[in-house]
Amino acid sequence: MAANSRTTARKTTSRPARTPRELAPAPRDDDFDEATPAEAQEIEAAGHYVTAVLADEEIRIVPPGAWRQSWQTALSNANFTFFAEQVVHPDDLDLYFEIDPTNDEFEAFVAEAARRGGESLGKSRGPAGSSRRTRRR
Repeated sequence: MAANSRTTARKTTSRPARTPRELAPAPRDDDFDEATPAEAQEIEAAGHYVTAVLADEEIRIVPPGAWRQSWQTALSNANFTFFAEQVVHPDDLDLYFEIDPTNDEFEAFVAEAARRGGESLGKSRGPAGSSRRTRRR
């Protein structure tokens, strides 16, 4: 019996195309404070946008914790147009492209969005070292 006769064909299913998140209600005055962890989970689960300032303009953006991995990959691969189309509110997208932010402005914008979404974008500490002694006696 050949090796390939023992393998089974992998089923493929077509998934519907993903669309940008649904429109969120207009921002309220209390949206500008840092969210509690419970509020942050609610924001992320509902797919709401948070408002952050970019070049003195308020722009609605999906909180970084709710970004899909494909969006993060697009950002890492410098596909900024696709990335912005996914995370910036559709009504604010033209303004975002008009501003054409620098990397520093963009970083501050995302950090503010994370703070308002109740998340931290601090650097990861990486894996912890072993708590066991490594030297043998």
